[in-house]
Amino acid sequence: MSDTSPTAPGPEPFRVSDADLDDLASTLAKTMAEVRQHGAILDRLGSEPESASAAGQQADGAPEAEAADAGQADGPASVFILALGGEAYAVELAALSDWVNYLFLPVYGREISTSRPWCAQWHEHPEAVARLHALWLAWQQFTDTEAGLSGPSTWHRDHLDQTLAHLRAPDGPFAACTTSANRPNHRVLATPAPEQSGVAA
Repeated sequence: MSDTSPTAPGPEPFRVSDADLDDLASTLAKTMAEVRQHGAILDRLGSEPESASAAGQQADGAPEAEAADAGQADGPASVFILALGGEAYAVELAALSDWVNYLFLPVYGREISTSRPWCAQWHEHPEAVARLHALWLAWQQFTDTEAGLSGPSTWHRDHLDQTLAHLRAPDGPFAACTTSANRPNHRVLATPAPEQSGVAA
């Protein structure tokens, strides 16, 4: 026996106007960048050693100072990329690369010239990695709602402008990299060798 009851019409499909599609795509791209950023932060937090107070509770009566020393021996207490090593450094560099490639360069990259050099292999320049990471950390702090309405302005004035001035200076970390697209060249500048301590035999 077949069902002969009338079927109710389905809901009308939701339609988005063409003018709103660009806004929707922009919002989606921003949300995806934030999700990547939050994932990187969670990875970084997951790879950090236990806090000193937690270590103190697990030490069964050991002094808290000793537990704090043990926690510091397990890994760096700093979030700065130069204090990280191994897998923690790789995870942090991957998150930084996402921010540099999908937010920083599209907005602040500007044209490359001899007076404003840039290197596509920036991640191989230690100074560039250090400066960009510090800039990214400040961006996370000053674009948070807790930073207030003037947070982004403070980030531009106190962090972005200073970083760009040093990073893209003609004598900055990319000074030895060719800016011509026809003749790409990448060279990390040599740094002064540390002085050898000790008496020669």
